[in-house]
Amino acid sequence: MNKKTGKTIGILGGMGPEATLALYKLIIDNTPAKKDQDHIHVIINSNPAIPDRTLHIVYGQESPLPLLKEGALLLEKAGAQMILIPCNTAHYFVPEISKAIKIPILNMLDITCKYIALQAKKLPEYNGASKIPVGILATTGTIKTALYQNYLEKQNLEYIIPTEQEQESIVMEAIYGKRGVKAGYHKEPAQLLKQAAILLIDRGAKFIIAGCTEVPLVLTHKMVSVPLVNSMEVVAKEAIRVAKGNK
Repeated sequence: MNKKTGKTIGILGGMGPEATLALYKLIIDNTPAKKDQDHIHVIINSNPAIPDRTLHIVYGQESPLPLLKEGALLLEKAGAQMILIPCNTAHYFVPEISKAIKIPILNMLDITCKYIALQAKKLPEYNGASKIPVGILATTGTIKTALYQNYLEKQNLEYIIPTEQEQESIVMEAIYGKRGVKAGYHKEPAQLLKQAAILLIDRGAKFIIAGCTEVPLVLTHKMVSVPLVNSMEVVAKEAIRVAKGNK
């Protein structure tokens, strides 16, 4: 650990590259710094060749696990003391990745749901008994593996997810479509994701989780009427606390 910069953060990225860039910027923006030397040492391994996580989970295509393990090992050997993964769906593989390394992976989904549980207690309708409903905007891989659903339940929160038709025609189209975020577009995906968020809010969601790292690249707080929780921002702030020794 460097006394000036704190522990070194490793980013296992490339899923996609723009989300990796966004996470690094969130670390920079949320680090209290008056000069270069006040920032945290960050090592980035951005490998866009990692096979698609949802295609493997849902359709049995090539597994991303070998390259995820390889990337985590490279970060560890390079000096990283913790790892962040700017891909929600990739967290499905965290138990197996963790077996290959000796440094911790900060679980973005777990940390995000714990954060929401704390924020839920501040709502006027919170009474300690009824569960606060949370809407999830994520890839089909993340939805089908119930990653967020399980972590929300652990925090005594309810969840609301899109219908199968909404998931494929709105959410996945916004992320993976020909004019989706992964294809480099922003305007059309933003409108689709806003539509999906409104549908969840209409069903009672008091929070919306931007549960795919492409979602907060286009969907903003101003576009929805309830708090939009950017999982990357939450984990970035937690990583800063850990790196600076404030935990």
